[in-house]
Amino acid sequence: MLDAAGPRRARLPAAERVPALSTAEPGPDRTGDELVDAFLDGELDDLVEDDEPEDDDELEVDDGTRELDTLGFDHGDRRRVVDDAEARTLLLDGELDLEGRLLDASNVTLIGAIRTDTLAGECVYKPVAGERPLWDFPDGTLAGREIATYLVSEATGWRVVPPTVLREGPFGRGMVQLWQNADPSVEMTTFVRRDVPELRRMAVFDAVVNNADRKGGHIIPMADGHVYGVDHGICFSPDPKLRTLLWRWAGKPLTDEAVEVLEKLRHQLMGDLGEQLHEHLTRREVRRTQQRVADLLRSGTHPEPSGDWPALPWPPF
Repeated sequence: MLDAAGPRRARLPAAERVPALSTAEPGPDRTGDELVDAFLDGELDDLVEDDEPEDDDELEVDDGTRELDTLGFDHGDRRRVVDDAEARTLLLDGELDLEGRLLDASNVTLIGAIRTDTLAGECVYKPVAGERPLWDFPDGTLAGREIATYLVSEATGWRVVPPTVLREGPFGRGMVQLWQNADPSVEMTTFVRRDVPELRRMAVFDAVVNNADRKGGHIIPMADGHVYGVDHGICFSPDPKLRTLLWRWAGKPLTDEAVEVLEKLRHQLMGDLGEQLHEHLTRREVRRTQQRVADLLRSGTHPEPSGDWPALPWPPF
């Protein structure tokens, strides 16, 4: 556990002390198409491990279902946010009270309460200082990529990404995102194979942002039917890196809604949205995002596994 108490800013270990990770774990020895077909047919379920956390300091959080015991947080008379505008106010102005860390995350991922005088909630805080270096992404850029995916999510109107901001915290500048508790009644290995509009929109969104890590624990089905996506630190590579469980629609025509959203997004990326993304991404990464949208509109279909890059994140859950 990290101790966030005390007047001085706590320090995280230097990133260079941690070996660089690869974002591509290949999984079973099969070609891209074979591996995707095996997953969609349920043939890989016996390979998915379900290890219980052993560290006493870890919060009771299951990465497969994203459940957090929010009753353990005492928010006093403060109320919860009622819309995304209030959520942004809370995330930007609230005081962070860190309670624990997700120990199975590749980067330092902290969980806690966030409160203003009148509002309260729970959040994820990922300080830039806790990012592990990756061989295929520049150091210190993962938090900015999370913000960039939120900006694209808002531009689509699909609200794939929960309210997310970049701000100072107890361990320095980092990404702060409103925590979302998944519906515990949803069985994820079955849910991710369903043909539902929310997942199909997410598949298009992932193709746009070039998401290299859409595994089961990064899909959050809510009790009201909405589906959030989280953990977008390794998106927007200029190279093709799409790895996802959402291949059900590969090669199928895009919906009319998706085409309409992509047309709007293409214009936004050439204007204000593109300028906002330049604050967090390189110009090449923004240009490649524009190109991916254009390619989707030109083909009119969902992308298919290329065979040049692992199609599935591993492990998938």
